[in-house]
Amino acid sequence: MHILAVDDEPSIVELLEAFVNATGENTIETALCATDALDLVARSVAKPFDCFLLDIQMPGTDGIELCQILRDRPEYQETPILMLTAMSDKSYIDRAFAAGANDYITKPFEIGELRGRLASVENLVVSSKKLTVGSTTAPVKPDTEALSGVVDARPPLHEPFRIKNVDGVIGHHALENYVSLISKQGRFKSCILAFSIRGIRDLFEITSWFEFECLVTDVSEAIAACLEGHQFLTAYAGSGTFVCILEEGWVPDSVELTDKVNLLLSQMGLSFNDGRPMNVSVSAGDVIRLVWKSGDRAIDALAQAHESAERESQRYGRNLEDFWYNRSA
Repeated sequence: MHILAVDDEPSIVELLEAFVNATGENTIETALCATDALDLVARSVAKPFDCFLLDIQMPGTDGIELCQILRDRPEYQETPILMLTAMSDKSYIDRAFAAGANDYITKPFEIGELRGRLASVENLVVSSKKLTVGSTTAPVKPDTEALSGVVDARPPLHEPFRIKNVDGVIGHHALENYVSLISKQGRFKSCILAFSIRGIRDLFEITSWFEFECLVTDVSEAIAACLEGHQFLTAYAGSGTFVCILEEGWVPDSVELTDKVNLLLSQMGLSFNDGRPMNVSVSAGDVIRLVWKSGDRAIDALAQAHESAERESQRYGRNLEDFWYNRSA
């Protein structure tokens, strides 16, 4: 794994160099500011970086701004970014994850903790490279897919993927790290709510991968738009389900919020590639408060919200089937 560490403290840079070099498995380059870091990135086309370690407080462009700059580069939209900083205030944590950070480690840090986080990152990098190698054929555009007879390679329905360029929407693994972090710091004013696309399995079966990605992105945009004005982060968790963490003690009316999202989806007029309407709608699960939940219990709360939304979506589907059955009887 090829790592770029950016920190304006030479002692931290030296420590990171010594730590990475001692493992003998990874390589590291370092920079003392964002400008130098971007110069290294520009010169690394032949050997791009697999991971970034960014300090926040630096002269000029800070680490959060650098994180956003890296995310705006197509080749680094999926690359793991870890913030390694003394800034433990929640506002910095929120800004970092919203900018695209995958994880956040506060100084002073334990070497064992850093080793564990980097091992987790390395697993992500290895998995990502395997997927890239496995995709021997580029995705076929939906309008030529049926004619060519080639089925587009796609992940399974349950697998999360990161949605790009939607404010407030981050990767699912990053959201888990965020929830775990704020819960350990005793931030108990947050709550979790999930939305699940109704009839997602049928939609997944009849759409191309291009259409499905567009569908998921459009639904995430609708959810984000309806949460505008509140502090939130959301992620696509797979199986047509979006998990949202809501801040500032706001506990929404899930029925009212679901109606708002569905109204916006109907106004967006989502359609298949051939112009047929998709008629997309969502169901919301229970609002789960992160009261006195920390660590694994906080992560469990994400899973509970996910399952609750999927149950509600399935219940809606059964009720709809019963309605049409009774009308035809």
